[in-house]
Amino acid sequence: MLIPSLIEHKRDGRSLRPEEWAALVRDYGAGRVPDYQMAALLMAVVWRGLAPDELAALTDALIDSGERLRFDESFVPRADKHSTGGVGDKVSLLLAPMVASCGVAVPMMSGRGLGHTGGTLDKLESIPGFRTQLTLREVRVQLERIGCAMLGQTPEIAPVDQRLYALRDVTGTVESIPLIAASIMSKKLSEGLSGLVLDVKTGSGAFMPQTDRAIDLARTMIGLGEVRGCPTVALLTAMDRPLGRACGNVLEVEEAIEGLGGGGPDDLMEVTYALGVEMLLLVGAASDPVDARARLEATIRSGRALETFGRIIDSQGGDPAVLDDPGALPQARAVEIYRAPRSGTVSSVEPRRIGRAIVELGGGRRTVDDDIDPTVGFVITVKPGDPVRAGEPIASVFAGGDDGIVTGLAALREAIVIGDEGRLTPLLSHRVTAAGVEALSPNVAVA
Repeated sequence: MLIPSLIEHKRDGRSLRPEEWAALVRDYGAGRVPDYQMAALLMAVVWRGLAPDELAALTDALIDSGERLRFDESFVPRADKHSTGGVGDKVSLLLAPMVASCGVAVPMMSGRGLGHTGGTLDKLESIPGFRTQLTLREVRVQLERIGCAMLGQTPEIAPVDQRLYALRDVTGTVESIPLIAASIMSKKLSEGLSGLVLDVKTGSGAFMPQTDRAIDLARTMIGLGEVRGCPTVALLTAMDRPLGRACGNVLEVEEAIEGLGGGGPDDLMEVTYALGVEMLLLVGAASDPVDARARLEATIRSGRALETFGRIIDSQGGDPAVLDDPGALPQARAVEIYRAPRSGTVSSVEPRRIGRAIVELGGGRRTVDDDIDPTVGFVITVKPGDPVRAGEPIASVFAGGDDGIVTGLAALREAIVIGDEGRLTPLLSHRVTAAGVEALSPNVAVA
């Protein structure tokens, strides 16, 4: 196989045959295709895209590069959720134990934070002792015993995707709908799922801020899932402000525990319930949306979801004492309140600036190998549209020292804009299925 000719074909807008994609992925995984040639091909894909049969072939080749979770017909239904990433997005920490408490197995495979967005694995690993690197055998055993496992991509699942993602991250080839779709779905389709729900973020803090491109990504992933026997639904959710109040790993774990105990912020709980309803409906664990919502609310009210989260923590080596005593989590060395500089209305709370500031404080990564400080971040108590008075506390900075406090306060001054008016955009804007696109909020157009 002559790699330069494949690069030239794709560069010139022609399609590669399915067998060429299969051989390319196989040879790259075996080390017979160097990174520089693969990077050139990926850039050609960014510019020229992939035809449907090319996308299908690439996805299947990535799946076939590793192993799969397999279940017999007697095993309970399995569902997972994937978020395209945001700031303050700790939904997975609540959603997985809630859905598992409804009798659905949840093999929740998540990622790490990179860039301005946070990662579920980093949040989980801020719990002392929590282990996210599980083998497929460990996942299967834990699903049988608890109904949920929360893990990172194992070396057994789509290993070539791991290499490709690392290469894309350093070659400017991340923001390509077909490459994103193939990467996400190769992992999810390896989990042996009965259904998959996608949380596709839109707005200034999302990787794909524009609604039309977010819908295109959702449709692409749904198509890959449906053809391979995995019913898939997507919800478009707002990321033009942070989700919830807490932004930063330990702070988000604390807020997730609060939510499982019945006291979470309204916006966080609303997104969590909406995604959970879709998960239960997809796998037949509820008869209709009202029934699904009632079942999820019951897991909070009864304490089952919090108990399940404790069992997950204990099973994966963590300290379940954090559920009763947040002080068992690592704590920031310095904390400072941020007060409104003027009276008025919150015009915006810019999530991308908040996410970048967490990286500056040491709570995120500039490269995949960076160590992080899980204790740093922000708690922001206002949303766009909220009235504030000069001097009123509206946020807090959590940092590793005085320099971090200075950095954090400066970020809040930029991120939280107070003017004469402001408006909160709809939290959930669209529902996308194989049948089409439905606008969930009034005055939101269907692309």
